[in-house]
Amino acid sequence: MKTITSKDGTTIAYDQYGSGPTVIFVHGAVQYRAFDQGMVQLANLLAPHFTVMNYDRRGRGDSGDTQPFAVMREIEDIEALIGSGSAYLYGISSGAALAMEAALVLGAKVEKLAMYEPPYNDDPEARKTWVNYTTQLDRAIAEGRKGDAMGLFMMLVGMPAEHLEGMRQDPMWPLFEAVAPTLAYDAAALGEESAIPAERAAKVAIPTLLLTGSETYPFMHVAADALTAAIPNAQRRILAGQSHEVASDVLAPVLIEFFKS
Repeated sequence: MKTITSKDGTTIAYDQYGSGPTVIFVHGAVQYRAFDQGMVQLANLLAPHFTVMNYDRRGRGDSGDTQPFAVMREIEDIEALIGSGSAYLYGISSGAALAMEAALVLGAKVEKLAMYEPPYNDDPEARKTWVNYTTQLDRAIAEGRKGDAMGLFMMLVGMPAEHLEGMRQDPMWPLFEAVAPTLAYDAAALGEESAIPAERAAKVAIPTLLLTGSETYPFMHVAADALTAAIPNAQRRILAGQSHEVASDVLAPVLIEFFKS
């Protein structure tokens, strides 16, 4: 493990792999190094071609969490990881939304952007559900009810309410609960209604790759298509047989091709 210090003094922990141009992984909700969901395997697959930085977003794992939070603080964390040079960003799920925001702010420090299934959703009912979720989430976090906050997220992404109690008995539950406050950080990156930010996306000037899995939720395809249409220099790929939990060995060759082209 290595660490860097972000602009506001927060310690950001990361693992580094390989050599070559820098690729930074930006995790989605709940993910961090100790709760790996394929990022280590992906880093090892990219390592022969790139210097890969797999970091704990603030508030997770070995990274600090200086308050008050703002999306700009997370962008500064990415800037600190880049240092004096430049980097490619790969973001998954809500991490893809954060990676896009970083690309907009950091300019030439970000050379290319790859986004896997940013979960924006323009459906009116989905937008109402999102507002209700974030309202309840903020209340649960403010009252220190980490378990309830994580339960809200799990129900948002499809877990039946009757399964939550069983989930709380799972040995992995403490890992989920530990990062529950950072669910608000993912929500902030996605915006007040989690609607497709076409106007903001149109300002992304760098080569961008929008990825979805063929077996994912339909709204993910809609979002990726809309962002591809909005971003001037965007490419679109659908990975056969993949869902929101993408296999690293399927994803790696696509990222290598894009970042090396």
